[in-house]
Amino acid sequence: MQYQNPTERIYFLAEKWRNGSISKAEQSEFDQWYNSLENSLELQTEESRAEMEHRLYQSITQKGNINPRRSFRWPRFAAAASIAILLGVGGFYFITKERSARVSEIVANDIAPGGNNAILTLADGKKIVLSGAKNGNLAQLPDVRVIKTSDGNLSYQKTPSGQLSPSLINYNVVSTPLGGQYHLTLSDGTNAWLNAGSSIKYPTSFSALERRVEITGEVYFEVAHNTAKPFRVVSAGQVVEVLGTHFNINAYSDEKNIRTTLIEGSVRISGANQTKTIKPGEEAELSSKGISIGRADTEEAIAWKNGYFRFNDENIESIMRKLSRWYGIEVSFQGSISQEGFNGKISRYKNISQALKMLEQTGAVHFEIKGRRVSVMK
Repeated sequence: MQYQNPTERIYFLAEKWRNGSISKAEQSEFDQWYNSLENSLELQTEESRAEMEHRLYQSITQKGNINPRRSFRWPRFAAAASIAILLGVGGFYFITKERSARVSEIVANDIAPGGNNAILTLADGKKIVLSGAKNGNLAQLPDVRVIKTSDGNLSYQKTPSGQLSPSLINYNVVSTPLGGQYHLTLSDGTNAWLNAGSSIKYPTSFSALERRVEITGEVYFEVAHNTAKPFRVVSAGQVVEVLGTHFNINAYSDEKNIRTTLIEGSVRISGANQTKTIKPGEEAELSSKGISIGRADTEEAIAWKNGYFRFNDENIESIMRKLSRWYGIEVSFQGSISQEGFNGKISRYKNISQALKMLEQTGAVHFEIKGRRVSVMK
């Protein structure tokens, strides 16, 4: 059935999808509209990428009754190893002339995406499963109240008693399982978003000299500005120091290096007997050889926080590590695996079949699902 909403509604939903702010209800509405289109265009022989983009855009504007004279910023197309790709509502759908017979098998063994799920461990060892906890006060500590807010996040609110002495400071830990993510606000107003399989250890009230937290996995920070009290993030072999800024740290133990990506502000990174400062749009990579600094793909770095996966010339091993954390799956590789780079974007709130179909339809890889085990083969 054709989508009947006015053109302005389609533009509104499409722009929200593009910038990652679309809600689940809006995503469902936009999906329904897009799925009413003929979304199986293929790259014709000798057709250029620009010609394919134009043909796809014409199809969308005609089917959606959109005035093609209006400007709309669709994400740019990219190709890996001459594989044609096609834009879809949840991301890029990779199209080849021969469709894999395994697609129906993937759908039949589908796995749901992760969601807001974490465990709060208090200083006395008490554990609270946050996804099952009721909104409101979770714990009353001498220095703060621990609250689960109406939107399901965790917040620390200082009590009038003020700052405790360092010897009495309590430390809490929030940890996310595979297939989980969570957002919390620390007592100083700093916001932290945890990706799947991550943790953050922090004092319920910060000392007078510094604000120090420890993390594992991947965490995105928006640090409350305080020139008198630097904010320090400790991860494996690295310390990041800021006064107030937005940045992402990827410090998973199964990744080769630690990546720190700066969105705004300034951060100083120490590790491997080096100290370096990076500027917005830059990324520091800590390896056994030291700290290297380069330009960052900031959209890719914080895609997870904005609700989607983004692959930028990324190999299948790296992609499957991301999928395994979010969907809580075990991944194995069989035989010789493609080393081609994949490019694309897909919502994290799709079932795993959508991501695997996207990859499998390239013809470069195939998948087999048994329970929560996914085998990757060429």
